[in-house]
Amino acid sequence: MEPHILSLADQLLLIERELRQLGMWATQPPSASALASTQPFCIDTLPLEQWLQWVFLPRMKLILESADALPRMSGILPMAELAYQGRGPSVAGLLQAIESFDRLIAEVSERHGHPGQ
Repeated sequence: MEPHILSLADQLLLIERELRQLGMWATQPPSASALASTQPFCIDTLPLEQWLQWVFLPRMKLILESADALPRMSGILPMAELAYQGRGPSVAGLLQAIESFDRLIAEVSERHGHPGQ
């Protein structure tokens, strides 16, 4: 497995760990209609932590496991900073894990000839 895939997988695990440690990990999935949102991050139907748990993490794990093309960019950090504004240092680890994921995707994209797309 390529090193960047392992690094991305590690970041996904860190995001999950942070969500669990913050008590943001749900035991029951959201409704099918909430998951069917067409808005970015399911902003109209889910809090960000549920989108991360039920949409983002499973989708990224599937992409990594099946060796599908990675996204050319990831802009989750600005959304997370907005969603968790005012939560203070308690969410610092989660934001750091998301920032690292965004950065890794950008680095992989640049290496494969897709800068800034």
